[in-house]
Amino acid sequence: MHVPERVIRPQTLQSETGRTEWIASADLPTRFGQFRTHVFRTTEPGDGACMKEHVALVYGDIQGGASVPVRIHSECMTSEVFGSLKCDCKEQLDAALAEVARRGAGAVLYLRQEGRGIGLANKIRAYDLQSQGADTVDANRMLGLPDDAREYHAAADMLAHFGVQSVLLMTNNPAKVEGLGALGVTVIGRLPVIVPPNPFSRGYLETKRTRMAHELPTRGAASAAITATDPVLQAISQGEAE
Repeated sequence: MHVPERVIRPQTLQSETGRTEWIASADLPTRFGQFRTHVFRTTEPGDGACMKEHVALVYGDIQGGASVPVRIHSECMTSEVFGSLKCDCKEQLDAALAEVARRGAGAVLYLRQEGRGIGLANKIRAYDLQSQGADTVDANRMLGLPDDAREYHAAADMLAHFGVQSVLLMTNNPAKVEGLGALGVTVIGRLPVIVPPNPFSRGYLETKRTRMAHELPTRGAASAAITATDPVLQAISQGEAE
């Protein structure tokens, strides 16, 4: 069997915060369609260098593309693996994958930065404080942590790997648009990803809107956004209304 050259010698991109390497790829059939999965490894500089593996789920041909629909999605184990209803992460991820497939080409960049970058243990500590009445912003601050510790150098490197010229970013967070722009990524527009709140996530989404400047469109503007639907969440919301 022939082994491609770059499987033996992974592509490497160097940025001011570390090194990003393309290390593997394969087709991945999903319930949204067939994606090409690319794994990248980032190595942060300094003593005790930390390595993380990120994933680009690519649908269709985006090589050298412009106006490519892209979702930059940070890992959320509690929602995506365990089915937590406290946030909208899993539904946003599913909606983005479905939208990319519907459009025929695009990518979801899955970054390993749990809990908006504070890590799983700190996220659970913050959850405990939230159960005592703190919102997600105040819980982080009570732990001496930033409101949002995410960074997007790996995402910029991944887009550079594919030669993407510009992106249509699927996000409700203007700070993410600004962060990518500061890294040289051309964002030509923003496409909101709307997840209807459930009884457990309602306060979290309101905090994102009022304290973290997330632009969550009103019901009347939802037609201009990607709207996530989930039968389980719909049933929970219906039960609350009754």
